Amino acid sequence: MYLILALLVAAAPAKTLTVNRATTPPRLDGVIEDAWLAADSVEDFVQYMPDEGATPSERTVVYVMQDDANLYVAFRAWSLAAPPVGQLYGLEDELTLYLDPMESRQTAYFFKAYASGLWRQGLILDNGADEDWSWDGVWYVGTKLYPDRIECEMRIPFKTIRWRPGTEGWGVNFERGVARKNEFISWTEHKESEGGSQVSKYGRLIGAEPRAKGFYFELLPEGYVRYDENGAGTRKWRPSASLNLKWDLTPQTTLNATALPDFAQIESDPYSFNISRYPTYLEERRPFFIEGSEIFRLGGLGHMGNFRQLDLFYSRRIGKPVGNKPVPILGGLKLTGRGRGWSAGFLGAATDQLTDTVGVTELESRRAFAVLSGRGRLSSLFSGGLLFAGTAADTARHNAVLGGDIGLDAGRHKAILQFAGSEDARKTGWALNSGYGGYLGQFIAVASASWISDSFSVKDIGYVPWAGRRTASVMAGPWWSRLGPVRRLYVTPCFTVQREPGSEDYSYKGGLWANVQMRTNAGGEFGVNAGRVFEADTSYFGRTANLSAWASDLKYNINANASYNHGYNYGRGFIADNYSGSLWGTYYLAGKVAAMLRLSTFWELDPAGKVVAVTSPLGPRLDFSFDPRVNFNVYDNIVFATPGTRLDSTRAVSNRIGFLFSWNFLPKSWLYVALNDFRMDVGEGLSLVSRVGAVKLRYLFYF
Repeated sequence: MYLILALLVAAAPAKTLTVNRATTPPRLDGVIEDAWLAADSVEDFVQYMPDEGATPSERTVVYVMQDDANLYVAFRAWSLAAPPVGQLYGLEDELTLYLDPMESRQTAYFFKAYASGLWRQGLILDNGADEDWSWDGVWYVGTKLYPDRIECEMRIPFKTIRWRPGTEGWGVNFERGVARKNEFISWTEHKESEGGSQVSKYGRLIGAEPRAKGFYFELLPEGYVRYDENGAGTRKWRPSASLNLKWDLTPQTTLNATALPDFAQIESDPYSFNISRYPTYLEERRPFFIEGSEIFRLGGLGHMGNFRQLDLFYSRRIGKPVGNKPVPILGGLKLTGRGRGWSAGFLGAATDQLTDTVGVTELESRRAFAVLSGRGRLSSLFSGGLLFAGTAADTARHNAVLGGDIGLDAGRHKAILQFAGSEDARKTGWALNSGYGGYLGQFIAVASASWISDSFSVKDIGYVPWAGRRTASVMAGPWWSRLGPVRRLYVTPCFTVQREPGSEDYSYKGGLWANVQMRTNAGGEFGVNAGRVFEADTSYFGRTANLSAWASDLKYNINANASYNHGYNYGRGFIADNYSGSLWGTYYLAGKVAAMLRLSTFWELDPAGKVVAVTSPLGPRLDFSFDPRVNFNVYDNIVFATPGTRLDSTRAVSNRIGFLFSWNFLPKSWLYVALNDFRMDVGEGLSLVSRVGAVKLRYLFYF
């Protein structure tokens, strides 16, 4: 029945908007001149937060037109009840254009303009289940605030986006966020129960007709001077250069290349406290590997429930740090293509040998990496993909994996099946992973199951560290919306059965999770679970509890968490209680300064209940911008350790302080000045481990 309803909704006629041709290109100054009035426009928006389906509290009009080379979009967003909010940090009014020029109904570009003049762009993935904020295209925007409205003009060069000739109409949607009211409205209606922006439900942009000839070509040379110093007193100045290339071979196909890249300006990874048996997953921060990363992944469920993705390709393996030194990257090549309902890509990279400080002992061999991926729509409901990833130091030292997925997307119901086979030095293994998330009226259900063989390994190319694990989990319960000040509330009992690697017995836990979202930017979550656990050649009655709360306003953002866990401490080798707490807070000053503080504490107890250690990371940070293109950032990450409860013996065991100045003086053209100083306690106070300074200039040549 629900699948039939989903098909009927999909067959319903979409909203349409016609693109007229501009006789004179508009100036992007945030002033909607008379030329825009000849363009086709829409204003029939509908609210999806906080009151789904309600009429917007303020009027919004969007105009669209084009010339041979560009698409032009203008927003006139009225704000009669109170002046619009524009600030470089903190909540502010926002306007968003969504485009699906390939008519994929799965993936879309988004172009977001803020009232302060800031702008961001990215991709919508998996029909709204996920987002990728890393895509970096060349586009232009002009925004101006008035006492009673925002006027915003966008210019999207056709050669910036991938489009397919001969379509019946591009997918298009528009959104607006009103910061003072926590209100979000959309041109095409979408349901909160369906996740994010549903690409398959976008309206149609009729008559978009790029006429500019020639191919899009980016040449991004980088020149930098880098200073390195280590604890042994070795100092080195290293001027160097690298080259990045982007070439759109066709409107659907793009070639990216990099030679001798240096990522010295990238901010260091935050400190992570980890007493589990698995390594910490680190987010990718390097531009070459971020752009287009959505192609080199399996389809998934986004952030639904406790479903865990099979990351068959984990780009942090390329140029990984060994000790405190990154493996040098010689170069990389990436070829990607997109069509109506399909995408494909190839990525290749080579890394150099890494030796110790005296150049004698080899820490890492030269390696080659290759990734090949393709996916597409199988029908209006089903999609699928295949991915191969491999690396080799020589014929005897290699690691490879071949996997794929089949996904179902029926609006309120989503499901995924992932499968893979690996080879690591001629040892083979396999993995199955599945998940489901859906809404049945006022009932929500999320389930997942995985079966990973003991010999499955992607240790040199991916991130699936739990070889040998078998698990099945379900959480289901009622949910409610619009209960007075409560926007959304759900209560879900949950049950998990899991076999840990190295154990023959299955662990089992049951629990309860509750989440509440208020009509304001506030909410909370509470969860408990308990059950018999078998791991590390022993068994025990495991139990956890977690409490979180968050709130934000125009001037602040705060998040607090407290948790308890009775489990196996792999850092110390025994079963005991552990407590942790954290507080993240940000205060926004005059819309141009963000003062942030992150404070955490982790209490480790022994089996007798005695506190054996307290670890407390402290992370102050200050961001300052006087212009949307210029940013100053100073951060510190200092870790304190206390033996037991002897507070007088507390000492700093590590400290990483950094500074970053960035100036985006032209599209994709940046000046960076960065400093990173890392120190550790080796017995006589904090001593220098490494210090890196860099000045880098990156300039876009755009044809």
